[in-house]
Amino acid sequence: MAHHKSAIKRIRQTKRRTEVNRARRSRVRNYVKKVELAIESGNAQAARDALKAAQPELDRGVTKGVMAKNTASRKLSRLSARVKALRS
Repeated sequence: MAHHKSAIKRIRQTKRRTEVNRARRSRVRNYVKKVELAIESGNAQAARDALKAAQPELDRGVTKGVMAKNTASRKLSRLSARVKALRS
């Protein structure tokens, strides 16, 4: 257990950050899942709309430090390719 005042404060801050980051990560995953479900259903329009909604969420995850830039870019690229393949 922490004995210094600064260490106790650090524990409080870490707990809060962890909750916030967990919520952000979960939010990003939910948006990605919506795109994947739309792709599986075969509805091209719904998939496009879901992808449009997911893109800013992925970008926000990067700016908030929840995921790496390349990770978000890779996910977006793969989802875009799957949505595009759905049209043809």
